[in-house]
Amino acid sequence: MKVTFRGETVELEGNPPQVGDQLPKFKLFDTDNNKVKMAQLLGKPLLISIMPDINTRVCSMQTRKFNQQADHYPDATFIAVSNNTIQEQKSWCAAEGVENLRVLSDEELSFGYATDLYLPTLGNLARSIIITDAEGKITYEEIVPEITDEPNYVAALDALEKLTDRVED
Repeated sequence: MKVTFRGETVELEGNPPQVGDQLPKFKLFDTDNNKVKMAQLLGKPLLISIMPDINTRVCSMQTRKFNQQADHYPDATFIAVSNNTIQEQKSWCAAEGVENLRVLSDEELSFGYATDLYLPTLGNLARSIIITDAEGKITYEEIVPEITDEPNYVAALDALEKLTDRVED
């Protein structure tokens, strides 16, 4: 599969999972360097916000946006994944006050290779959103065609609402 980065075509590692597929097994690391396996994230609907580099403007906006929305969906799990180092993510979260979602590191590229969302020529993950049901079946996915663009937040949150109740302010 191909996407673009600043208009230049780049190729993903393979063919990412699609709606109806089971989320593949992977491991990530939290900001305390604890291993987080895919199975530990299940049990509730799961929104995975995937980004190339948390220290860039669009990735920061994407993470802040989902952080703001996470408390409206107490029956769902929100995570943000990038292949930044744990220390980079920890510093970013401290500076931005992100508390409503878990920011997880794919520095070892377990997630990137398992989902085929790794862009080897860039050394980053493709900007995408994956939503699964409580058992890990993918119910929504968006791979943003131009990596420097934001994902479709409204479509992702609408898809999540079909799996859980939204709490109003």
